[in-house]
Amino acid sequence: MAAPDTATAPRAIHRLDYRPPAFLVDSADLHFDLDPAATVVRSTLVLRRNPKAEDRHAPLRLDGEGLTLLGIKVDGVPFPKTHYTLGEDGSLTVPNPSDILVLETEVRIAPEENTAFSGLYTSGGNFYTQCEAEGFRRITFFPDRPDVMTRFTVAITADKARYPVLLSNGNPAGAGDGEGGKHWAKWEDPHPKPSYLFALVAGDLVAVSDYFTTKSGRDVVLNIWVRAGDEDKCAYAMDSLKRSMKWDEEVYGFEYDLDVFNIAAVSDFNMGAMENKGLNVFNTKFVLAKPDTATDGDYQGVETVIAHEYFHNWTGNRVTCRDWFQLSLKEGLTVFRDQQFSGDQGSRAVKRIRDVRGLRAAQFPEDAGPMAHPVRPDSYIEIDNFYTPTVYQKGAEVVRLLHTRIGAQAFRRGMDLYVERHDNSAATIEDFRAAMQDASGVDLSAFAKWYEQAGTPEVTAEGEYDEAARRYTLTLRQKTPPTPGQPEKRPLPIPVAMGLLDAGTGREQPTRLQGENEARTGTRTLMLEDAEARFVFEDVPAPPVPSLLRGFSAPVKLKGLPLDQLRTLAARDTDPFTRWDSGQQYAAAVMLGMVAAHRRGEPPGFDPALAEAVRANLAGADADPAFAAEALPLPGEGFLADQMDLADPEAIHLVRRHLRRRIGAECADALRETYERLADTGPYSPDGASIGRRSLRNACLAYLAAAGEDGMRLARAQFDAAANMTDVLAALSLLAESEEHGPAALAAFHARWRGDELVVDKWFSIQAMSAQAGTAARVRELQRHPDFSLRNPNRVRSLLGAFASGNPYRFHNRSGEGYALLADAVIALDPINASTAARLVGPLGLWRRQAPPLSGMMRRELERVLAAPNLSKGTYEKASKGLA
Repeated sequence: MAAPDTATAPRAIHRLDYRPPAFLVDSADLHFDLDPAATVVRSTLVLRRNPKAEDRHAPLRLDGEGLTLLGIKVDGVPFPKTHYTLGEDGSLTVPNPSDILVLETEVRIAPEENTAFSGLYTSGGNFYTQCEAEGFRRITFFPDRPDVMTRFTVAITADKARYPVLLSNGNPAGAGDGEGGKHWAKWEDPHPKPSYLFALVAGDLVAVSDYFTTKSGRDVVLNIWVRAGDEDKCAYAMDSLKRSMKWDEEVYGFEYDLDVFNIAAVSDFNMGAMENKGLNVFNTKFVLAKPDTATDGDYQGVETVIAHEYFHNWTGNRVTCRDWFQLSLKEGLTVFRDQQFSGDQGSRAVKRIRDVRGLRAAQFPEDAGPMAHPVRPDSYIEIDNFYTPTVYQKGAEVVRLLHTRIGAQAFRRGMDLYVERHDNSAATIEDFRAAMQDASGVDLSAFAKWYEQAGTPEVTAEGEYDEAARRYTLTLRQKTPPTPGQPEKRPLPIPVAMGLLDAGTGREQPTRLQGENEARTGTRTLMLEDAEARFVFEDVPAPPVPSLLRGFSAPVKLKGLPLDQLRTLAARDTDPFTRWDSGQQYAAAVMLGMVAAHRRGEPPGFDPALAEAVRANLAGADADPAFAAEALPLPGEGFLADQMDLADPEAIHLVRRHLRRRIGAECADALRETYERLADTGPYSPDGASIGRRSLRNACLAYLAAAGEDGMRLARAQFDAAANMTDVLAALSLLAESEEHGPAALAAFHARWRGDELVVDKWFSIQAMSAQAGTAARVRELQRHPDFSLRNPNRVRSLLGAFASGNPYRFHNRSGEGYALLADAVIALDPINASTAARLVGPLGLWRRQAPPLSGMMRRELERVLAAPNLSKGTYEKASKGLA
């Protein structure tokens, strides 16, 4: 296929082209007359020319999209059509404005036709908004950019019977009845905010209410607004919110600043949640939870996302980002804060392991693919495409690097200084780094490269011991592979937290670097700042085992440790993360060797050390079941693929299946004993210890089911008897792999839960991730199921997203049918919901990671997507970059 026509290709936005806005908006007074088919929005903007603007005579340009202009006034006088222009992109331009003016517009929009769920839309008969990143322009004319911060007053009028609840940002400022069965409500937000933080919710909703007393003694009303019937699923979300508010006061000194905090839950939502000031809008997935419908993972997701969106009140709302290239300023920083919070709620080590597992599963492959980009990108066509694991998860890791480098106390001082300098304004990543540098006195300029450079660094370790001198030399080297647009890479500052273990006893050794007077005990941090660095340790009595990257002190790939050292670390390291990671790295090395043997046609082997590790984990599981649950499973298929130059999904799956079967058989007695001992006899609790026990029990069940029919019968018994969704779903996922047990169990599950949207999502996902032959055909069939709709983002992700991203074995089937299925779905979805369609394209863009003929089939399907008529900007960008 020929390259796309650059003359008609969507225009890219470049970071270096940033210019301050020509006009600022001191206040916005909005009035909504809500109607699903024809909502009328009246806007009064008080504007003034920006003294920092480069062009003192620039026109006034307001963004708009899909708006029908009904009227316009300037300073109270109707404005003639000859004095303004409407652009092809929907914008409104006043060529010769006054330096100070009041602009009134009246527009009509059709929320019920808004299937993109960006701007104001309807779902389930209610009104909701989603304005990040550029959705406010679908509501009214406005300079829709994050550096224009405005004080909003909002009045909402609607039919009282149909829409009894009327919500917006800030504090309630009045309500009453109107004519013709209508009523009204007024909201005032005392804090300036950008338009992307605007929110409106109206409908027939009920509130689960509570209150929180702040550290200064103010009572804040807390409401979670849901559909009637969902009230019994909100308790954990409310508890998470109150714990988040208390934690943010205690750890960062941040007190909530309004009289009310509202959360509204909606099932038709493109994101997980949105931090609109005082009115968070959430995907129901991250609000609703009770034991018989939500898994442990769902509960943890609720806690994390509730905390994340609340923490945005200060890191995102009170201090926002100057432009969308600074997105990680709010998202990476807030992810770091929510990770801290969740770690403090339970086991920090287990939380760290789960975060790193997620980073490796999602962000490392992104860094190695066609959409690789720095934490702060240099350009974009569609900003929605950059709500990525790199911006969020890697961005959080970069914040953690700064925290590691300057220490917790200096980091807290830096946060105080950052907010003091930039409260109620829009900031940049440089502003954040400057605050940390000034608060700590540490030069952090080199860390700018982490924001500017894409790719995952690879750190290689090599140790040399001089017995006569009792000296150990550790040589660390770093390199970052080329990424699109960045063929040459600079060395990065990499903190390497480490210790030395005695090879015989596994005990921690005191360490003394050459030039130091005294030895230190415990973890120390080495700074690898150049391509290579040598660290010499004195008075080392015997050849040590280096324990490196403790706590995952930097988002890198560690290479060079031999298998015998990995085994020692996995068994004896005092750092729980390194102990877990060393076990995973050892197993991965063994499995990749077996993959290579499989590709040579050799019979599968078995390393007894893998079974020994399982038995050892089970023997010590009582001390920390949650850690044992993380350590027990083999590395995932995606992680293994990421270690290969060219992935072989089929060989990886077959090797992993073989090992799970062998381990299940070899360790059957210990697995069965642990499984039975951990039987849950009490009421369900989502606390960390209880989750750990359930996780370990279900990990044992997975091995037992892989080993044979006895395990499958255990799974069936658990499916029938379990009193919580965690155990039901764990059993169902195993039964779904069986031709004998799967169909009946899946049918029973659907019959039981067909009325619960979130549980039905799980039913779709389990089938999409099945390793059984015919899964691709089954996914096509499920797209025609009465419960499936392309208009529901959750349902699309649960079926198509789960198949393409969560089932590499069947997605990469040699027939190519998985690729065609995904391309068909993207083409069908793009006109309905371009944002969700663009997110689905990603797996096809990784065609270079597959060997022929799979790579060629993937590329052809990507070309077919790109050739679709009227392709959205976001899908165009993902597809074209995938082919570049």
